[in-house]
Amino acid sequence: MTGRQPTLDEVAERAGVSRGTVSRVLNNRQHVSAKARRAVEQAIDDLGYVPSVAARSLASARRGAVVLAISSDDPALFANQFFAEVIAGVNTVMEDTDLHLMLILAATERGRERLERVLQSRGADGVMLLALRENDPLVKVAEAGKVPVVYGGQPLERAPRFYVDADNRGGARSAVEYLISTGRERIATITGPQDQQVGVARYLGHREALALAGLDGRRVAHGDFSQESGARAMNELLDRHGDLDAVFVASDAMAAGALEALRAAGRTVPDDVAVVGFNDIVTAQHTTPTLTTVRQPIEALGREMTRMLLRAINEDTPTPLILPTELVVRESA
Repeated sequence: MTGRQPTLDEVAERAGVSRGTVSRVLNNRQHVSAKARRAVEQAIDDLGYVPSVAARSLASARRGAVVLAISSDDPALFANQFFAEVIAGVNTVMEDTDLHLMLILAATERGRERLERVLQSRGADGVMLLALRENDPLVKVAEAGKVPVVYGGQPLERAPRFYVDADNRGGARSAVEYLISTGRERIATITGPQDQQVGVARYLGHREALALAGLDGRRVAHGDFSQESGARAMNELLDRHGDLDAVFVASDAMAAGALEALRAAGRTVPDDVAVVGFNDIVTAQHTTPTLTTVRQPIEALGREMTRMLLRAINEDTPTPLILPTELVVRESA
């Protein structure tokens, strides 16, 4: 007997689990299966492992809060169905923990300073970021906080360590392929913001589908995901490309605006112009006609972001996650 104390890594290896799982068992935290907990407890008994006082003290120093920081300064944002569903998903997972959730609108310097103060004072154990734009200064603030950071959607500049996203590019491609399969050939698009990865990805999916079919991809107008911008962009397309017979719109809110513009212009949907949106928010079921759209699991995005953050806080190493999308065919196409 050498007298050397077994290490946390040796306990993890013996139990066949990660170091983070052992840490959660030692600190009596949630999100550990009964099977894993029994394996860890057995390994501790077999090896005679005794956790150090310092390690237990460090674990208990957590603040018991996480931040959802959204790169927006619009107070009406929380009435937006997309963000409301994401927050509902976050809350579903948070309810099973003893953590508190802080929401911070951080598109302005003042908002980013609020987040910086929270992190500098060690007021949070982790951060989730949402609605980032190209070269968003919010990224630098969050990454400087020395706590785990989970991204809702990838930033344009790089793939971060922890992120959850939907298959925006594949979903957009499937939408346009569907329009082509119904005989549409003069297909336009209303894009989302091109300084956001989600807007770029959906535009690329549209372009790929048209290119593979040998169709013209120059019928393009840009929006900002709002209903008003969808109506403006639709009018722009009608002015410049009056012969269009279909339009793929990068969000359901913009698609609702596009339907209004088409109705005002005397175009019938789907006979004259077929319309497909993206997201499948509740609005899609109540437009006239009801909206064919690409469903992304919005609430699941919030749930999986939160689960990933909890794993990272507990010293696990979660891998990035891409959620599937699904075309939902209704009356508009």
